[in-house]
Amino acid sequence: MKTIVIVGRPNVGKSSLFNRLTKTRDAIVADFPGLTRDRHYGKLEIQDSQFLLVDTGGFEPKNKEQIVQEMAFQTKQAINESDIIIFMMDYRKGLHPTDEHIADVIRKNDKPKIIVINKAEGILDEKAFSDFYGLGFKNLIRLSSAHGEGISALKDFLLSFDEAIEEEELVEKYPKISIVGKPNVGKSTLINGLLGEDRFIAFDQPGTTRDAISTEFNWGKDTYVLTDTAGIRKKGKVFETIEKFSIIKTLNALEESNIVILLIDGKEGLTAQDLHILAFILETGRSLVVAVNKWDSLDIYEKDKIKNQIDRKLSFVNFAEVVFISALNKTGFSEMMKATKKAYLSSQKKLTTPQINSVLENALITHPPKIIKGIRPKLKYAHQGGLNPPQIIIHGNHLNEIKKDYLVFLESFFRKSFHLVGTPIKVLLKNSDNPFDKKDSKPKKTGLVTRRKIKNEFREKLNKKNISNQS
Repeated sequence: MKTIVIVGRPNVGKSSLFNRLTKTRDAIVADFPGLTRDRHYGKLEIQDSQFLLVDTGGFEPKNKEQIVQEMAFQTKQAINESDIIIFMMDYRKGLHPTDEHIADVIRKNDKPKIIVINKAEGILDEKAFSDFYGLGFKNLIRLSSAHGEGISALKDFLLSFDEAIEEEELVEKYPKISIVGKPNVGKSTLINGLLGEDRFIAFDQPGTTRDAISTEFNWGKDTYVLTDTAGIRKKGKVFETIEKFSIIKTLNALEESNIVILLIDGKEGLTAQDLHILAFILETGRSLVVAVNKWDSLDIYEKDKIKNQIDRKLSFVNFAEVVFISALNKTGFSEMMKATKKAYLSSQKKLTTPQINSVLENALITHPPKIIKGIRPKLKYAHQGGLNPPQIIIHGNHLNEIKKDYLVFLESFFRKSFHLVGTPIKVLLKNSDNPFDKKDSKPKKTGLVTRRKIKNEFREKLNKKNISNQS
């Protein structure tokens, strides 16, 4: 697929165009300059052709602020990796000196380029665009990314540069890994270390990453899709609307992932916010790997302290492997990826019905359910109900009386028996219906009414005997 990159200064509508072309809401959009910081990748389909579309952060090459310089570096990398460049400007604000500087940057390469004038809905006079034509680019399109005007003309232009590609259906389904944690624990640094390049902005400032950005990468013979997410802070500390949207994108990334790596700051140890994020992960039921970052900067005493803290506070997620890494120095990556692969394979493991029932029988022998109200619940048979996480459905009688602690025992028993590592397992109970237990629509008359009938019949018999004796 050819790669198309959208560049321009902040707040000209690049993310809106990205969402419009990819028919998604993957990029956060708000009337706020500098919202997008990292490169965002999506798939653009035009007729039978496919392109890789890249949204970039606001390009301000002359701005000396460090975070802005990092964004500019990311944009320059995207331009170098692209096949087609979309240079976007804002009609309402006119030609800006920054636009002229960006034009100088992209003019130096010989890749196909097109100027896109956004927010130009309803403007028909060509003279209104004379300043933009003065940049010297021959291809210029007026559009409105918010309203969809001019999008078809842009697609026609992009399609003209697509080479004929043999029709080949490739179903790419790679394991999705989401890296989550508090702000500034090193998530972007970790992904850059795994990729071997500075794909994401890693900056010593909480809240640098604002969107959930995904990218493919290879580890050995395996291919994964890595997602860098925004840091999740305590609810009481989230005031900005943008940060609220970022957290929503992070939670959506958790739902769509196969494996979640919870990144913990080794210097701070396991905090209440880490446990709060862990609760989100457990609700999704996704496979889990706990990675403790900045491990190389700790002394022996601090390392032992954190290990004891994890053993004590994370006993309820003993299925997850804990690895110790340094994202900055790229140590511990091998152990982390081994744990990630184990967790993924466990979450996708298919179990046969005879195997499940054999394990269930052993579990009932080891620890049968308690007798409740004179009745012992009867677990008859079980089968697998789903994957990611594995689900086991057990059928039987009087299962509503089974307590949660017994379900926890069954989940642990199944996990150990099938050697499932890094993934939770769900045990669902389903009461069996008795087909011969047909209830009448009208209830039978019992109790007091029946006793009255018996008494009346007995009196009638006595009266008959008395009459016969008298005669």
